[in-house]
Amino acid sequence: MLFFRLLLESLGFAWRALRSNLLRTILSLLGVTIGIFSIIAVLTMVDSLKSNIISSLNFLGSDVIYVHKWPWGNGGDSRDWWKDYIKRPNSSYKEYRFLKNNLQHGKVVSIYAESESNTVKAGSNGINKISVTGVTQDYDKLYEINVDRGRYLISAEIEGGRNVVVIGNELAKALFPKLEDPVGEYVKIKNLRFKIVGVVKREGESFLGFTSKDYTCFIPYDAFRKIFQTGTGRSNEIGSVIGLKGYRDDVGLVELENEARGLLRIKRGLKPEKKDNFSMNRPEAIVKSLDGVFSVLGVAGWIIGGFSMLVGGFGIANIMFVSVKERTSIIGLQKSLGAKNYFILFQFLFESIFLSLIGGMTGLFLVWLLTFAPFGSLKVAMSVSNIILGLGVSSIIGLVAGIIPAAVAARLDPVVAIRAN
Repeated sequence: MLFFRLLLESLGFAWRALRSNLLRTILSLLGVTIGIFSIIAVLTMVDSLKSNIISSLNFLGSDVIYVHKWPWGNGGDSRDWWKDYIKRPNSSYKEYRFLKNNLQHGKVVSIYAESESNTVKAGSNGINKISVTGVTQDYDKLYEINVDRGRYLISAEIEGGRNVVVIGNELAKALFPKLEDPVGEYVKIKNLRFKIVGVVKREGESFLGFTSKDYTCFIPYDAFRKIFQTGTGRSNEIGSVIGLKGYRDDVGLVELENEARGLLRIKRGLKPEKKDNFSMNRPEAIVKSLDGVFSVLGVAGWIIGGFSMLVGGFGIANIMFVSVKERTSIIGLQKSLGAKNYFILFQFLFESIFLSLIGGMTGLFLVWLLTFAPFGSLKVAMSVSNIILGLGVSSIIGLVAGIIPAAVAARLDPVVAIRAN
């Protein structure tokens, strides 16, 4: 009960101080407000950036390993690219079949190849810069493909390399503006006719600008090899990628990665002393490569906000010293009536924390307003953890700023204090 009585009295004193010296209080709390706004705004933007990047990479899957010629993220310096990586062979169809037949820890194995900037035609309509992807079985288990109309490619079509295609939603609208359902119609890719068997559900543009499935064509891998050079061993061929999906009990995909690495080394005839001439990539490698940038931005926010909060802390301390001086006679009266030193100490300490929290909540409110500002495809959201952090930092600033004035008030001699003007 004593705690709540102290808290209520402190809130009352703080509120009266705010009302009687509104301009002085606002100017003093401005430092805390700006500091909390700077820190939480930067952390919110960093968290939002990270969240949007991860969301944009969701199409790659979180439990998938990609066997590729090139490493993702920070795979080495520029010398590695020209001395090592460019000489590597692309993943081949034979390697895909070898892994598919021998992998014990692989739940899904698929190979695919992608060609960008193609022209797709339907009658007199045509559209450029379309991505054409050649896929094998289980590709739809690596990447989530939501078919809106029609169906996805079936095993017989993929194995037989038939001229069938699943097209993106926006591509369907551009090529068949008058048709609600273009399933059964034909399109031309590299002057070869493909029958439409399905239309993918609309996705929209991703935050990182990756090509969405809205402007993509999915055709069987063998049909892809009829019109594009892949698996030929030539330097200008379109490289294929093998995707491996593991089981849930394989934490971190460690068993799958080790087994696939061993099988690929055997298939490529690599001796024990030789380095891998392939890369095993995961989507999280891209995010990890950006962690350094996020850390620097976070530190910058703390530094900028720290200076502002330092100024705000001095401002609150100044308010508290003035408040102690103005209420010296009241403190003397309270002590003469039996108030203990800790009662006076907590009274001013709670008041200091309350004032600092007002500045912190104002800063958080400004950050919340910031989340409504348009940032293009970037979706900004303030997390609960950042709100708690802002309130916690504000409380600490109030505690540190108010401890000395509160101690001074608690040590006042009641006789001397009650005689003060």
